[in-house]
Amino acid sequence: MNPSVAVVILNWNGKAFLAQFLPSLLLSSYHNLQIIVGDNASTDDSVSYLEASFPTVKVIRNEANYGFAGGYNKVLEQVEADYFVLLNSDVEVPPNWIKPVIDLMESDAKIAVAQPKIKWQANKNQFEYAGAAGGYLDIHAFPFCRGRLFNVFETDNGQYNQQTEIFWASGAAFFIKSKCWKEAGGLDADLFAHMEEIDLCWRLKNMNYKVVYCPAAEVYHVGGGTLQAENPFKTYLNFRNNLIIMQKNLPAGDAFFRIMIRMAIDFVAWWHFLLSGKPKFTLAVSKGHWHFVKAIAKTNKKRSGHQKAFAAHTGVYHKSVVWAFFVKKIKYFSQLGKI
Repeated sequence: MNPSVAVVILNWNGKAFLAQFLPSLLLSSYHNLQIIVGDNASTDDSVSYLEASFPTVKVIRNEANYGFAGGYNKVLEQVEADYFVLLNSDVEVPPNWIKPVIDLMESDAKIAVAQPKIKWQANKNQFEYAGAAGGYLDIHAFPFCRGRLFNVFETDNGQYNQQTEIFWASGAAFFIKSKCWKEAGGLDADLFAHMEEIDLCWRLKNMNYKVVYCPAAEVYHVGGGTLQAENPFKTYLNFRNNLIIMQKNLPAGDAFFRIMIRMAIDFVAWWHFLLSGKPKFTLAVSKGHWHFVKAIAKTNKKRSGHQKAFAAHTGVYHKSVVWAFFVKKIKYFSQLGKI
């Protein structure tokens, strides 16, 4: 029998996306599957709509909006399956999107996490921002993807059809063995949203597990459905959380050195926002840094003792992707060289 799989969508006021994309999810061809919507205390009529229109979908209600990280932690405490699939509500799936990923993960006990190919729902020939063909980190822990560098999105011409180990898998379509989820302690709820999946993958890699990309399956993501890219709160979360996950997952001396460099790089972004007439984004960077500093003692208690240097991991670009893109004008992953 196929391993049991629970696909879990975390919803917050997302009735329109549920109406648009749940029908395709219900056509998934995988056997031994349960579909669950965890609701993060929506204030629209999402839950009543689900109960009336999709009676076969189980609904688990959170009493408050705990964000992406805390919300999934609360919901998955109540789910039993061999595999959890964290799926964004704004993702369209074809029928056979699950089995290729599960087959790949079953082939190696060390694989903890995987993602399919993630493409743009509005143009299914193009890679999408959140995940594309797998996530990587550069030498300063700046996240990027195969198939998408900053605002350049590649067309899928089969150039990333090879299965490979990556650094992080996208939370838009995140496959994880439930035993690994529990062993790692789930997502860090203090991150609230953004980069929490990178943190979880990093912790698992420090525990000698693998994160992989499965090109035999693909999904189609709208993107920005909950927090738009041009949003100061998203900017705040990204700048704060990136520093937090560096402190958590790098060896102490290495973390201090890289965080100092990263904060200097962030200062360039601070000036860019200021000179571009975006004071709210400038303030978001400052708040992100300040709240990171305030939380240093708390974050330090979360260090697991499994920290490893970057050089120990697959999926690290040992140069600056920021320098490569903005100074050297490299626009495509394939031009970065060996990773």
